[in-house]
Amino acid sequence: MDIKEVAAAIEADAGVELPGLEQSLAEMKAGKQGRVYSPAQILVREVRTMVHYSQAEFAKAIETPVTSLRDWEQGRHEPPGVVTTLMNVIKKHPKIIREIEAEHA
Repeated sequence: MDIKEVAAAIEADAGVELPGLEQSLAEMKAGKQGRVYSPAQILVREVRTMVHYSQAEFAKAIETPVTSLRDWEQGRHEPPGVVTTLMNVIKKHPKIIREIEAEHA
């Protein structure tokens, strides 16, 4: 596989330059694995963006350190089960996040 050719074809198809693409393809060819995200980690980010909160706002609303939230979203740590449950509740009932915040005020 010629990495430069593959990168050029992908960029041509995308219609834009993709910085770091050749490096990513080279790492893939070498068998290096990037960060792997669990469904729970993906859910945290999905819910936060669904309710239109920044990481700092969301962390404050659910009373957790922003560093923990970032670790969950960036695949460094798995969120605890109670967080996953809370995310599922917020996902089904997005307005509840305002009620949770009101309880903290």
